Amino acid sequence: MDDAVAPEGATYERGTAFPRGTADEPGLRQGLRRMRLIATGLLAVVVTVYLAAQGWRSHGGPAWAGYVAAAAEAGVVGALADWFAVTALFRHPLGLPIPHTAIIPHRKDALGRGLENFVSTHFLAEDVIREKIDGIGVARRVGTWLGEPAHAERVTTEVAERLSAAIAGMNDDLVGEIVEKAVLPRIVERPWAGVLGTALQRVLDDRLHHRLVDVLVAEIQDWLVRNPETFTRLVRDQAPAWTPQWLDEAVSAKAYDKALEALADLRADPDHRIRQTIDRFLGDFAGRLRTDPCLGEQVEQIKQRLLGHPEVGRAVSAIWATTRTILLDLTTDPQSTVRVRASSELAAFGQRMATDTVLAATVDQGAADLATRAVGRYKGDIAAIIGDTVASWEPAETSRRIELHVGRDLQFIRINGTVVGALVGLLIHTVTELVF
Repeated sequence: MDDAVAPEGATYERGTAFPRGTADEPGLRQGLRRMRLIATGLLAVVVTVYLAAQGWRSHGGPAWAGYVAAAAEAGVVGALADWFAVTALFRHPLGLPIPHTAIIPHRKDALGRGLENFVSTHFLAEDVIREKIDGIGVARRVGTWLGEPAHAERVTTEVAERLSAAIAGMNDDLVGEIVEKAVLPRIVERPWAGVLGTALQRVLDDRLHHRLVDVLVAEIQDWLVRNPETFTRLVRDQAPAWTPQWLDEAVSAKAYDKALEALADLRADPDHRIRQTIDRFLGDFAGRLRTDPCLGEQVEQIKQRLLGHPEVGRAVSAIWATTRTILLDLTTDPQSTVRVRASSELAAFGQRMATDTVLAATVDQGAADLATRAVGRYKGDIAAIIGDTVASWEPAETSRRIELHVGRDLQFIRINGTVVGALVGLLIHTVTELVF
């Protein structure tokens, strides 16, 4: 009555991607066989009880034997009906080609497409995905994990390794060709004067040039302190030949003192008149770069001469080689300033995500939006994997594998059908005896 489960064959069925053997298959087969034996054994029991009770009743047995026979008879009918229903899902019962049997082998493609539509509609819906992402608490989980210094360092190390591998794998000739054919033409075709003027004005607005002035003044002052003889000698060399030597020495010494005094004042006073003069000059120059066509033409001529010089190509190669060496040193050295700073900043950002409710809400909203957009765009392709995969399976093997995984639970239908059928048969027989 029950078809035996097909034995294990090769790892994959020929012509299909459905695996024939899995690690848990022996246990599934054993469980299915045990439940089949129980269900079939229960059927055999009710058949035996029916035959015994009916025979006893026919030969003058007590009245209650009829009740037992009726219950057993109904139990047999229920067991056989449910056996037929369960078996018809996977194969033709008793090998007979009864219509609407062997449903899974014959309808597997339609079932796969139905499952595909069901998953796409009810599992990959945007509201479902958004609710799930919101419930996860992406910012809190990621922030808590990333806030651990060891985890932040691990992320930094992974990124640095990937970056260093990409940099090391770059071809110098290819980079040079890209710069020469793609980057430089764009630089040449765009006027420089306006860009330089805008950049210079931003520097002035942010007062970044004051730092450069401070550095230059400090370097000049340090040089004068270390080289007084050189300065005084330069001053004496510019003196007329007819002046006496003692006068030249006095003038050079005085000039040295005044130079140190002027540099000290310039360094200490942020509103020094020299600084103001520099600000006015740079401001005027930035404005002229943006508006003066004559100055713009001069800048373009300088640009053309620079980019047309034969040393530009070699300079680009040298700059790239130096840049790659620096980047490799920064990314491969775990103790480099960049790596250490990146790890600390990453850990600090993780702690902020875990504690800052505003930032966490922004991150969670972004994660939900990203997930829903991805699902909305690709849910058809994702769900199609189900239908396409089921369509690629061989029908008989598909039925065998599905039965192997769900057949054990389906045997309870047979057991329940036997018990419920017996109870209903007993009830019907009892009502019949009472009424008629």
